[in-house]
Amino acid sequence: MTKALVVEDNPLNMELVVEMVASCGYIVESAVNGEEAVKMADNEFYGLIVMDIELPGMDGVAATRIIKRKPVYEKTPVIALTAYAMKGDRERFLAEGFNEYFPKPVNVTEFIEVMKKYKGTC
Repeated sequence: MTKALVVEDNPLNMELVVEMVASCGYIVESAVNGEEAVKMADNEFYGLIVMDIELPGMDGVAATRIIKRKPVYEKTPVIALTAYAMKGDRERFLAEGFNEYFPKPVNVTEFIEVMKKYKGTC
């Protein structure tokens, strides 16, 4: 089974996202901030990363930049989860290296459909 890393500082959002990702057949590990996510990515390979943007300390954009610079992660899909939902935010996050963008609250049906694109066991 493929491992996924979910990075989210809100416990309720973490629970929901972990459950959605796990329902698609991933073994899910979690981190509550960008620093922890970078350390975990140094020690383990994740085939998918779901990254909150607004995190304490290092934000999700900075953490994603660091992780995606590692050759093993160049092609790993990273999904942005964020409360940023203004015009242009989607394009901005995709330009930062995220493969997908989901505003919060997450539409579960849409999220599962996108997950199928990366692993068709949802």
